[in-house]
Amino acid sequence: MEDKNFKGHASLLVTYIVFGLNTPISKAILADGDISAMALTFYRFAGAAALFWLASLFVGREHVSLRDFVMLSLASLFAIFINQMSFIAGLSMTSPVDASVITTLVPVMTMLFAALFIREPITWKKVAGVMIGALGALLLILNGNMVSHNSASMEGNLLCMLSCLAFAVYLTAFKQLIVRYSAITSMKWMFLSATVCSFPFCRHDIMAVNYSAMPADVYFRIAYIVVLATFLSYLLIPVGQKLLRPTIVSMYNYIQPLVSSFVAVILGMDTFGWVKSLAALLIFLGVYVVTQSKSRAQMERENVKREA
Repeated sequence: MEDKNFKGHASLLVTYIVFGLNTPISKAILADGDISAMALTFYRFAGAAALFWLASLFVGREHVSLRDFVMLSLASLFAIFINQMSFIAGLSMTSPVDASVITTLVPVMTMLFAALFIREPITWKKVAGVMIGALGALLLILNGNMVSHNSASMEGNLLCMLSCLAFAVYLTAFKQLIVRYSAITSMKWMFLSATVCSFPFCRHDIMAVNYSAMPADVYFRIAYIVVLATFLSYLLIPVGQKLLRPTIVSMYNYIQPLVSSFVAVILGMDTFGWVKSLAALLIFLGVYVVTQSKSRAQMERENVKREA
């Protein structure tokens, strides 16, 4: 594997491990009832925006054209605002199992949008890899000890699907935009835009939080969500976007339920059996198969050689 590909894969692996750990931490905060989902989402946006702008003081300044500024705001709408807000709203109306199952559609949507927006070919290897990975993720989700106190609803499922759709559009339609700038430059503008857009929707929930009565451990959990699950993760995602194809990037979405499952095993909430072993094998096999599929550039080079 080339060094640049290794860097891309390592960045995404770290990102989705952090995302996987973020799931039980976020659920614990919301279960305590000290803070609402909307308020927590706003803290992610605002906290990450502040950290990216602070980090930008220590790196070289990049000029962003007016056109690209508008495009970054549009990218923020899909990657952050719609993606996060619709998922939180959808999760509140449907079951965690349904929401998890729907997220397995991200690589499928990304593969289709990559063909539409950047003309990446849909090869049999790519389709097989996506399906193998999806099967592994579904094995984990549907066989896990997941208890839901919410009934599934069509509206909630549609909102979760909108979240997946928005992120798939971001990974494909805005790839060339993200390549032009450093992660810090693109993310500082994207999170600032998301913060401004989300404030009217989250204002009431933010004002309703009793900060003085909130336990110290909740602040530490929020710090993890803002610093690691948002700032660090969104710092690393553009690295993967620049070095790897969109479908490969989206395949790492399957790592989240795997990490969450392992955390449950470590905490004694679940056991590690043959189902989890098979699921892990399928997920990593799916990622590998997709990486072995040919890109548009590779196919074009092969066609040139044959014609020569």
